[in-house]
Amino acid sequence: MTQHYKTIGLIGKPNHQGTSVTITALHQYLLENNYQVLVESSVANAIDVDKVKICSLTEIGKQADLAIVVGGDGYMLGAARVLACYNIGVIGVNRGNLGFLTDLSPDEIIEPLAQILAGKSRSEQRFIIEAEVYRHGKLKSANSAVNEAVLHAGKVASMIEFEVYIDNSFMFSQRSDGLIVSTPTGSTAYSMSAGGPILTPNLNALSLVPMFPHTLTSRPIVVDGDSEIKLILANENQESLQVSCDGHVILAVMPGDEVIIKKSAYTIRLVHPLDHNYFSVLRSKLSWGNKLY
Repeated sequence: MTQHYKTIGLIGKPNHQGTSVTITALHQYLLENNYQVLVESSVANAIDVDKVKICSLTEIGKQADLAIVVGGDGYMLGAARVLACYNIGVIGVNRGNLGFLTDLSPDEIIEPLAQILAGKSRSEQRFIIEAEVYRHGKLKSANSAVNEAVLHAGKVASMIEFEVYIDNSFMFSQRSDGLIVSTPTGSTAYSMSAGGPILTPNLNALSLVPMFPHTLTSRPIVVDGDSEIKLILANENQESLQVSCDGHVILAVMPGDEVIIKKSAYTIRLVHPLDHNYFSVLRSKLSWGNKLY
């Protein structure tokens, strides 16, 4: 049988018993089927396997053809931000809660994984975004996000003031708790909780969702995915401002700074079983109604 993948990386949530059990089982199965297996260093010591090939996340990105991420959506996001720099397929095994990005169940993993390894799968490219903070015209910090970049105050329920430009055209000024700029992938995450729209993954679009705006007329808006979004922070703001990328990476922002958010040159390639259906995922995770008949 032709091997569609030769080297497979195993990545997982550290210090999680269920993750260790799953990675141990995957490691054994893959070795028995003559795959070269690389295990990410943060979980390698927790699995009961001899002679493990231990690698960093970036080394897996460089060497592997496929990465299997065991954990919840949050851990999948962290791995995906790093792996986006490499031409590698990524599939998730759900050891978390909702699991929008992690398709496979740890209780029924071998059969669907065998089908994927045999080439019976589908894949899709998801774009990610870059957030850059400029101070006096100089780049101070930057990072990427799979789900969203969020401008917010450093403390809870603190009003901030800023202007929004789309492709250098003034859009609006606002006083609010902040602004969520979301990809289609992130539209079912923080953006949805804040009242934003759900965007299907194939859309080339970004949603801008105000957080508790100080006006009744402010509404979420969807713009072209190739737009450059610029946020200019008013000088009257307090100094403890932040841009959060996927809720994990924090960029410090000062009054008067400019924040540029735009599509990254990199994408992530998600690999799914053949029976994967986005709307089935939505119905399951959001408890939507099924067909009447």
